[in-house]
Amino acid sequence: MSRSTVNAPPVLSDDVVERAFVDADALRDAWSSAAALEPAALRLEQDASDAPSALVRLVSLLGERGLLGLVVPAAYGGTYPEVRSVPLCLARERLGYSSPLVELAFAMQALGSYPITARGSDSLKERYLPRVAAGEAVAAFALTEEDAGSDLSRMRTSATLTPDGYVLRGKKIFISNAGIAHFYVVFAVTTPEAAGAKLRLSAFVIDAEAPGLTTRPQHVLGGHPIGEVVLEDVRVPLAARIGPEGAGMSIALETLHKLRPTVGAAALGMGQRALSEALGHVRTREQFGAPLSELQAVQMSLADVACELDAARLLVYRAAAVADVVAQLRAQNGHEAPADRARVAKTGSMAKLMATEAAFRVIDRAVQLHGGRGVETTGMPARLYDDIRALRIYEGASDVQRLLIARALLERGL
Repeated sequence: MSRSTVNAPPVLSDDVVERAFVDADALRDAWSSAAALEPAALRLEQDASDAPSALVRLVSLLGERGLLGLVVPAAYGGTYPEVRSVPLCLARERLGYSSPLVELAFAMQALGSYPITARGSDSLKERYLPRVAAGEAVAAFALTEEDAGSDLSRMRTSATLTPDGYVLRGKKIFISNAGIAHFYVVFAVTTPEAAGAKLRLSAFVIDAEAPGLTTRPQHVLGGHPIGEVVLEDVRVPLAARIGPEGAGMSIALETLHKLRPTVGAAALGMGQRALSEALGHVRTREQFGAPLSELQAVQMSLADVACELDAARLLVYRAAAVADVVAQLRAQNGHEAPADRARVAKTGSMAKLMATEAAFRVIDRAVQLHGGRGVETTGMPARLYDDIRALRIYEGASDVQRLLIARALLERGL
């Protein structure tokens, strides 16, 4: 499980300055803190016997070093009064450069806790968010089902109201941290019994030890902990519901919109690592009497992928800045204008689409430039190739992002 260390660009290098819309506090709290964490995180990952045990220990380390403070508000142990998108992007990009598994440990704490941050009751926030920030509780976000991936209207997991709470039945699949999470944010159907009633979703926090909740591992590219979450007559109190009944869809979308730019940032980190590996290889690999770096075809390929990464980076940090500004306006005004909400969604979709697709092309080019070494499963290019693929699918597949962008253009001309 070892990952070799490549010298990363120092803070305030050209690479960092080019991250638009970034202030000095965010650089210190996110980028620099993530970079400082790298040696200890890579040692821990290397020493672990498997990915699940590594991830649990990484979450603890991220909490101890204070980086998880970025994923919850200050009132519950966080860094800022509200969760900010720009620092999340900085942290995910820098951690993605170091190790996709370390990055995943950070990302899932954000994804699994943000519904509670955004819409949870004070009691839910007090119970879960300090433990998330401290790295004492591993979080999970349980949305996807066999027939409900991009189309959430096909969700079948149900939550039936009872005098003392709800009973949940169903199965979730491809849930990151399944089997190691301490709690799951689960989305389920709470449709009124009237015939033809519109599908309504609600969100619940369920502890991992709840009777009737079981998990089964699934095996995917990248090898990170992921699996099924099965709910067989799982009983939860009314207090476990996040927000009002029927608000699940808006909670899910708010969470995804908040975090989509950060998925793009993680992809940028992986793409930048691939470019660094490729540069190191072509400078030292000799063919036909000269280093590969002296071939014009190689030089043009490097130029193309560098431009793609930087262009995607600007989209990512623009989207994060837009999300943060809109959040500030909402806090000041007490509401969010529909046009602002639509702009957050569109810029986030653009950022995720372009960054994940660009990073995939960069990593593919790095594999190609490495030749046979590029497909060795123990090498960094091949590992990155495995890890980047899922980012083009989860939290909204690339084709879904294209549809969302097009609809925003057609409906609002944004």
